[in-house]
Amino acid sequence: MRFDDGRMSDNVESQSGRRGFGLGGGGGGGGGAMLFGLVFSRFGIGGVIVLFVAMLFLGGNPLGLMDGGTGGAPAGSGADARGASVCSADPARRFACQVLTSTEDRWGELFRAQGAAYRPPTLVFYPGSGVSGCGAAQAAMGPFYCPADQRIYLDTSFFDELSRRYGAPGDFAQAYVIAHEVGHHVQTLTGAEERVRRAQANASEAESNATQVRMELQADCYAGVWAARAQSNMEPGDLEEGMRAAGAIGDDTLQRASQGVVVPESFTHGTSAQRQEALLRGYRGGSPQACAGYADGL
Repeated sequence: MRFDDGRMSDNVESQSGRRGFGLGGGGGGGGGAMLFGLVFSRFGIGGVIVLFVAMLFLGGNPLGLMDGGTGGAPAGSGADARGASVCSADPARRFACQVLTSTEDRWGELFRAQGAAYRPPTLVFYPGSGVSGCGAAQAAMGPFYCPADQRIYLDTSFFDELSRRYGAPGDFAQAYVIAHEVGHHVQTLTGAEERVRRAQANASEAESNATQVRMELQADCYAGVWAARAQSNMEPGDLEEGMRAAGAIGDDTLQRASQGVVVPESFTHGTSAQRQEALLRGYRGGSPQACAGYADGL
């Protein structure tokens, strides 16, 4: 993608690296439970096993993720710096900020066309570990969106992992990561995220996973909608980069690589083919209506 010297968003923050896995001491429980859910629903790789092992190694209590921990979500984002100046720290941050700006512009246009105002998310950079409104942020979790504080959390080292470990290099592959998380923010604004969580509260594990898959595929589709609207920034080969990234992180591909077997009922994001189809559907449709089918039953 090519953004040249275009405007960079002010909706960005940075956190210094933080130690530990504390879930914060703010009032009320539920921060740990939300984080546990986000480990399943996030875009990135790592998963519950990685997080549990890391917590045990560092002396944390992984069971706190399931029972809500000893406290609720921390108040605020813990930001050490805010504003567009955060974007100048390095090229990876600069590119992420430019992608975020593009999503703000394109989704702003789409919402206005429906007579609504788009409230953009905040992008939070953190190196290694940090805090979020949904609990601890750890690089092993990959990028994720927290609906509690409407922030996207990103350790840009994930981009290197995406290229080296998952064989999905390229700037559009990175943009797809961010656009997918913005897609989850759109779901929060439209009420889809809340409907999903309500449905999952009383569902079996298999039913909950199937619902989560539809939600993730819709976020992929929304990423394609954004890309279709950002044609002036697209370069030859960009869409192919995105398709490779979508294929690399399908549940079937990841399970086959990590455990040698595929367990469809445990899928939470969709197969490689489904994720590629969702991205392409949004790109070809160019409108949120192209992604409406994924909301059936949500």
